[in-house]
Amino acid sequence: MTPPLRFDPIAEAARQWRKHWGAAAVPAMAAVTSIMRVHQLMLARLNAALEPHGLTFPRYEALMLLFYSRHGSLPLGKMGARLQVHQTSVTPLIDALQQAGLVERLPHPTDRRTTLAAITDKGRGVAAAATADLNAGRFGTAPLKRGELEGLTTTLERFRREAGDFAP
Repeated sequence: MTPPLRFDPIAEAARQWRKHWGAAAVPAMAAVTSIMRVHQLMLARLNAALEPHGLTFPRYEALMLLFYSRHGSLPLGKMGARLQVHQTSVTPLIDALQQAGLVERLPHPTDRRTTLAAITDKGRGVAAAATADLNAGRFGTAPLKRGELEGLTTTLERFRREAGDFAP
């Protein structure tokens, strides 16, 4: 990670934005750039916590999707929809998890055109251990408190719902 800056770049961007575009445009720009920067910081924290388990956060999400599925397996297409990623992004995730012995590919029992990803016993163990570590570290959300996290979740849920991310 790069050393910290001696100033807040988003505050500086807000100052410049106010100067060139007016004060009304600042809150939206500052919120969006803050969210994008926090996403980068969170992903770095999560990946660091998951590295001892041989996982990245996207691989962890895919593994947990299988961990929680009714039969421990899902069609790759359904995984893409539930992970909210393009279908072509699922294949490299499953490839990496399969190489690590955490997932196996199986033929669908009734549809020859469909391949299932199925979590292995080793995958279940890694998923549980990785989740214990993430829970212990509060998913990298320090210094935010419980009420702040709940408020943030509610605010972002409203945005996602209004954007059509899911059906209310």
